Amino acid sequence: MDLVRILCAIFIPPLGVFLQVGFGLDFWINILLTLFGYIPGIIHAVWVIAKK
Repeated sequence: MDLVRILCAIFIPPLGVFLQVGFGLDFWINILLTLFGYIPGIIHAVWVIAKK
């Protein structure tokens, strides 16, 4: 299942975070990072998925 989350995180970073933690603080941080830049959103999403 982590592979699916990481693939989602690469294409749609907030979706990957949502699948991991739901509507938590990490999700909203990822939304902001993705709006500021696509690459920071991907890095944060992969980090959130990998740490849990």
